[in-house]
Amino acid sequence: MPKDDPWDADASRDVARLNPGRPKAGMYGAVPEDEPAEEPPAGDPDSDGEEEFEEIEVVPVRAKLSVAIGGFAALLALALIIGSLTTGPDIRLPYAVVLFGVQLLGLLAWTMALNPPAASVTAGVAGVTGLVGCYLAATADEAGLTPLLYVTLGGFLVAIVGQTFRAEDRHLITDSWRTTLLIVLGVVAYVIPIVLSRQPLGGQAILVCCTGAGLALLVARLTDAVFPKPRIAAQVPRGAAGVVLGAMVGTFVTAWLGSQLVLPFTPAKGAVTGLVAAVAAILVDLAVNFGEAGRRLAGEAPTFWLARHMTGPLGGFALAFAATYALVHLYLT
Repeated sequence: MPKDDPWDADASRDVARLNPGRPKAGMYGAVPEDEPAEEPPAGDPDSDGEEEFEEIEVVPVRAKLSVAIGGFAALLALALIIGSLTTGPDIRLPYAVVLFGVQLLGLLAWTMALNPPAASVTAGVAGVTGLVGCYLAATADEAGLTPLLYVTLGGFLVAIVGQTFRAEDRHLITDSWRTTLLIVLGVVAYVIPIVLSRQPLGGQAILVCCTGAGLALLVARLTDAVFPKPRIAAQVPRGAAGVVLGAMVGTFVTAWLGSQLVLPFTPAKGAVTGLVAAVAAILVDLAVNFGEAGRRLAGEAPTFWLARHMTGPLGGFALAFAATYALVHLYLT
């Protein structure tokens, strides 16, 4: 039978139960909903629903700058090679002085690029660590890597302690201890040529290592100045052709050097040693370029121009020396 009032309380509850998304009956249910927003006209170009993408800025390659960085890498390799060939039992200290000067250049570049907490304290401790490492490597009775490991660990711990004095630096230690360790390791890595020069295969290994790394960086940068394509990334002013060509030229020349040196060097072993050094130097150089691009995209202040351009070659040779020491004791002997 039909009811006298079809919209009594029971019917309202049934409607609400069947339509849970609609407002409940009552005084609030009678309030009209807000008017829907006006839709854009059909001819509006923004009404197609497609997202707008921000245009990626392509950083231009500066040819003269690439040539200058490549020339710096070549001069650094030449200085390291000449120093290793002219050192001897009674003339190790001059080579140590030259390497300490390179350490100071690297320390300046890495401190400004990585910006650790208490930068002045960290730089001072790392400089003293490098000086102590050079002295021990040149004057120790036996040439080995163990004293350098102790010096590195001590310098790292002292630098961390120095960063705890100020409150604004203390709370950054948890995130920046890797940066501090990287700076100390980079400085101490330039002591490795002194250690290698006192070992039977060290002088030849340094020759092959510096030749491969220096030629790789030089050819890569010169190629970027002429043909920086295909671009590795739009924000990074480097080309893939230079990276590949630099590694190939470095490997080819070191293979020829391996045929000219005495045993156990052979063309194959010279090529492997040169390839490892070349790849290590190029990867560090590229990592520096990507780091600078990241700083620019994040809106941070760029590194001082001189330090920014020296960081790649200096870091590349530091890693190449560590790889060469490992090859001498694990592959060549």
